[in-house]
Amino acid sequence: MDKTLEGIQKIAYALVIFVFSIIILYNGAFIIVPLVWGMFFAFSLYPLTNWLEERRIPRALSILLGILIVLVVALGIIYLLFNQMLALLADIPEIGEKLTQKVDLYLTDLQLLFGIDFGFEDEKWSISNLFSGEMLNSTLFSTGKSLTLAAIIPLYIFLLLYYKDFFIEFLFKVSNKSNSQILAWSADSGKVIQGYLIGIVKVTSIVAILSGIFFYFLGVKYYLLFAAWIAFMNLIPYIGVIVSSALVILYVFLTTDTFIYPLITLAVLWGIQVVENNLITPWVVGSKVNVNAFVVILAILMGGGLWGISGMVLFIPITGILKITFDRIDGLKPYGFLMGDNIVVTEKNENLWRIFRKKYWK
Repeated sequence: MDKTLEGIQKIAYALVIFVFSIIILYNGAFIIVPLVWGMFFAFSLYPLTNWLEERRIPRALSILLGILIVLVVALGIIYLLFNQMLALLADIPEIGEKLTQKVDLYLTDLQLLFGIDFGFEDEKWSISNLFSGEMLNSTLFSTGKSLTLAAIIPLYIFLLLYYKDFFIEFLFKVSNKSNSQILAWSADSGKVIQGYLIGIVKVTSIVAILSGIFFYFLGVKYYLLFAAWIAFMNLIPYIGVIVSSALVILYVFLTTDTFIYPLITLAVLWGIQVVENNLITPWVVGSKVNVNAFVVILAILMGGGLWGISGMVLFIPITGILKITFDRIDGLKPYGFLMGDNIVVTEKNENLWRIFRKKYWK
């Protein structure tokens, strides 16, 4: 009986800690999100700043040079995309007229085909109706908030890299375990963060280049903007590719006079995703975040609910670090195993695909 009560108490304590953690993460997002981004970018920039520091360049100057290089590249990309975005916004009224014309045309055809009056004659279809004043105000507020957070991140990166020895010493003082275990945990966590972030930058660049080449030869006016959009949304597994592809296909549909181009766009984007998921990502990123797909989906949904798009991206490596931590604590190793991707599926009978492979692909 005492053991049962002790088990219930442990579960209750765990639930209380979990609930309070969710409340803190949600309400403290304005402070925590840029700090987590700063930590991740600090881990990613560490090899570069450490290399500069080994060449007898002062640590502060090494960090500033690393941040400056990243900022110059980022601002160059933002400048190119911002110009195309302004041009696209200027074309919205024209695109809205085309949407109105095509919707009216197809509704008329459907009514003639089925002999049914859908009652849409009095409806005014326009893209401008989708952008109310309240939505624009909300968008401007969110943009200003994001810019404020982005301005804080470089400061966090500098301080985290500059005081790295200080933080390591703090871990040694606060931990009851040996220093070697702390160093091993820090090294493994750093490898997960570095591998994941550097890997997704490479994958994002490859997807952007492939998409941009296709959009350019297809004649899409804002090919750079849409290529960047596809690549950026690709950071959100499973969900991002569907949203980004749907919007690009809609734009191609509205700016062309045939169904062929939207279908070609759908086929090519689907092909890029197949290549990216099965060849590019395993080759470039590998299995840096060794968690199974079920846990990844939960992490994406929880991260999106707490921190929005930032949470969808950040919660994946955070989950990988959590798994590393569980694997190093004896009482939590079962939970680390539950999160892992070492899954063996035992079927009652040999499935048809395996029988086919044995028979024809010997």
